[in-house]
Amino acid sequence: MENFLRNLEDSLHKGFIDRNYGKIDTYKPRLLVNNTSTNVDVLTSLVEDLDNCKSFIFSVAFITESGLATLKSHLLDLKRKGIRGQILTSTFLNFNQPKVFKELMKITNVEVRLTELKGFHSKGYIFEHDKYFSLIVGSSNLTAQALKVNYEWNVKLTSYEDGEVITHFKNQFEEVWKEASPLTDAWIKSYEEIHKPFDYQAATKLIEFPKNYEVNSVQTAVNIKPNKMQKAALEQIQSVRNEGHDKGLVISATGTGKTYLSAFDVRRVAPKRMLFVVHREQILHKAKTDFQRIMGGLEKDFGILSGSIKQKDARYLFTTIQSISKQDTLKQFSSVEFDYILIDEVHKAGAASYLRVIDYFKPKFLLGMTATPERTDDFNIYELFDYNIAYEIRLQEALDEDMLCPFHYFGVTDFEYNGEFIDETAILSKLVTNERVEHIIDKIDYYGHSGESVKGLIFCSRKEEAVKLSEALNQKGFRTISLTGDNSQEERMHQVDRLENGSLDYIITVDIFNEGIDIPSINQVVMLRQTQSSIIFIQQLGRGLRKHKTKEYVTIIDFIGNYKNNFLIPMALSGDKSLNKDNVRRHTNETSYIKGISTVNFEEVAKKQIFKSINASNLTALKIFKDAFVELKNRLGRTPYLYDFIKNHSIDPVVITGKYKNYYTFLSKMKEEVPMLRAYENCVLTMLSSEVLDGKRKHELILLEKLLEHTTISTEGFKHALSESECIANVDTITSVHRIFDLSFFTQSDKKKYGNKPIIILNSGQTYSFSEPIQESLQSNPYFKKLIIDVVKSGLERSKKYHPKKQLTRYEKYTRKDACKLLNWKNDESSTMYGYKPKYRTCPIFVTYHKNDEVEASVDYGDEFISPKVFKWYTRSKRTLASEEVKKIIHADDMNMDLHLFIKKDDDEGSGFYYLGKTLPNKETVEQAMMLDKNGKDIPVVHMNMVLDKPVEHKLYHYIVHGIN
Repeated sequence: MENFLRNLEDSLHKGFIDRNYGKIDTYKPRLLVNNTSTNVDVLTSLVEDLDNCKSFIFSVAFITESGLATLKSHLLDLKRKGIRGQILTSTFLNFNQPKVFKELMKITNVEVRLTELKGFHSKGYIFEHDKYFSLIVGSSNLTAQALKVNYEWNVKLTSYEDGEVITHFKNQFEEVWKEASPLTDAWIKSYEEIHKPFDYQAATKLIEFPKNYEVNSVQTAVNIKPNKMQKAALEQIQSVRNEGHDKGLVISATGTGKTYLSAFDVRRVAPKRMLFVVHREQILHKAKTDFQRIMGGLEKDFGILSGSIKQKDARYLFTTIQSISKQDTLKQFSSVEFDYILIDEVHKAGAASYLRVIDYFKPKFLLGMTATPERTDDFNIYELFDYNIAYEIRLQEALDEDMLCPFHYFGVTDFEYNGEFIDETAILSKLVTNERVEHIIDKIDYYGHSGESVKGLIFCSRKEEAVKLSEALNQKGFRTISLTGDNSQEERMHQVDRLENGSLDYIITVDIFNEGIDIPSINQVVMLRQTQSSIIFIQQLGRGLRKHKTKEYVTIIDFIGNYKNNFLIPMALSGDKSLNKDNVRRHTNETSYIKGISTVNFEEVAKKQIFKSINASNLTALKIFKDAFVELKNRLGRTPYLYDFIKNHSIDPVVITGKYKNYYTFLSKMKEEVPMLRAYENCVLTMLSSEVLDGKRKHELILLEKLLEHTTISTEGFKHALSESECIANVDTITSVHRIFDLSFFTQSDKKKYGNKPIIILNSGQTYSFSEPIQESLQSNPYFKKLIIDVVKSGLERSKKYHPKKQLTRYEKYTRKDACKLLNWKNDESSTMYGYKPKYRTCPIFVTYHKNDEVEASVDYGDEFISPKVFKWYTRSKRTLASEEVKKIIHADDMNMDLHLFIKKDDDEGSGFYYLGKTLPNKETVEQAMMLDKNGKDIPVVHMNMVLDKPVEHKLYHYIVHGIN
């Protein structure tokens, strides 16, 4: 406690008196704002305190369902820990909807009271911790907009439990709390009777198009303008035509208005005749209606060709692929009948029916539209459109542009049956036990939905489960229907109508509603099956992403069991295709990549299941690599190279070369026909791929880039190039770079693997040049040069995530070998570094936080975080206060030696450790102790508290300590 008070005093001095005072700023006052460009928001700080508190009190005037939803999984986790809270709110301005009070009643570890205090408009959040309190007070109410996107000012303060500031706030809260009324069902019922419904469509300013008309005047239609995304897309589609191309592909996330976009383009082009092809009849009439709204004109200009409707002479003709692909139907039209043809859901165009239509007609322009161009068969949709991607907008961008309905995703814990989680082998009887059905009902009720009544889709793993689950839910009072591929198109549409008009609560299905169905009013999507692919996951999530006047957001409830493919969930939500496990872990733990007011939340146990899946997964399996390679090759229309993977957000090149040594070897594995490399060239490519491609130090890449351009560069020229790139250019670093390229840094085994010859030489200490063998290869083998350039370009792109002016970038991962290299050691001493090694006025310290159960007692140290700022660290065993290495570390500050702390959660993390920054020991805590060796004998060890230069950020800290957020 004495340390806490000292740190608090230092932090307050820094915050209120002198910002340059001292190094301790853990508890300094902070301004909390939302900044969407840097992914910073108030919600993150609020959740940080909520997850770590002993109790909490909120005093907030306004609460929305969406704002409450951002905290629901955290509040549930607190309930499991026995932690309770209080919320004080009101009916000021009648802002709070009756339904939000119903949602508050579901959170049983929170007591809610309502004040009638006139003009109640407070926004404060108080969290009790051990011996201290934290307080967030300012302009943010408990709404998703205020916590994530609005321009808000909030101050975060920390106070000792006896502090006057916190006492004033608590006393003020208690004063109002005592006079406030408890929230009850009876109160909510009376409030409903006097409250006016809230119109989300009006609040979000959605466009309301004319609905009933025979003639929509051209003047009216012209006044309907494309949105920001559509304007950009229209310009790019026109650019494709201006370049002389007659085909274009639009890749646009579900719900982003592809039909309107195409109508705007047709309006611009004004073709004599247009054909719009869809794959399902229910889409047909809506597409026609949408075009009429955008185009305007006479009713007779718009026609349907499907089933019994044969309006084939209409200027703008809308047809199903089933109708138009028939030979006798095609023959009724000239091959040049239509100037403009549009194909919706064009990823299906590999089917014979589509190819028949595409081969027959010769339009001036063919536009294909899809949300998912990736194919699981061998058909190349990109080739069909001559590789002309006219426009592309994926889920994250669409959310950022506010084109989709926001969503709150909840990864919830699936049911445990006899102590085991549901997995992919679960038999039907396990999936529909009464206990699991009750578990499902409990979750869908707790996480709820936006709007007055639920309109939900439930995706199951098999037909029999859908049928049985529907029966079970109906017995519990729900109104559900199961629909599978066995049901006719007419039956499906009938049940969709029932869902929309409120006659059904849920449609339970397997996968027939993954795409091609438009039910904008859906406000809850429930996933009761393992995630088989990222594409299907996004398709199913996308069923609820269309905006609608009855909902503010859509709730996604994903039941996470013991599934092998759980790792696909964070990959799908983030859009990350890197196959880099560290990235997948980060996207599970840190979800700020979700734009707007949408959030991603995992219950603690569910998150552990995902981490377990990540650890067990083989993301470098040949099939996974091959699928990603073929997908990118199809997209580009040529063999992709490492830089293509980066620019197209595909596999991380380091993952590829980590598995196959270099890209040349990888291409051979992919059965690509490529020019030959000599054995030495292969070794050099392996060296560059292993040592510089990762971009952790930019210097080597800059030198390579300059030599590839100019053959030689002077030492001064190299220094100048480093300065231009804002890189460190001191003697030690430049010497280290030279030792990398002459291979003197490496071990004998690495030297042999890398060809045993210098790659770059320093001539008379004046100029750098490639060695003669390299120069000869670059001149005689253009393909070798191409591969080297590819490594350099890719490395420079990867280097952007590392700080150029610092040897090590905080929170990035490094191996022991990386530390030796980046701290400018003369040699790779990683094999003898063990936990730490003081050398060259540096000492990297490596800690595996959760030791393996089989670890020997003599190395089972009690390393642990005391706080995000302080780490209790143990030296190696058999060390005393008199040991030279221990004395160096204790007196590191006096000796001008930098101590660097690296930590990984456990051995499942691989060889990389998170860099947490520089650290120094608190000399007052240094102590010699005893520990047992493997024979049960006492041996000495020294431990001390290491104080980091900055506290570890919240989510990484909790990931390391608890393995969860």
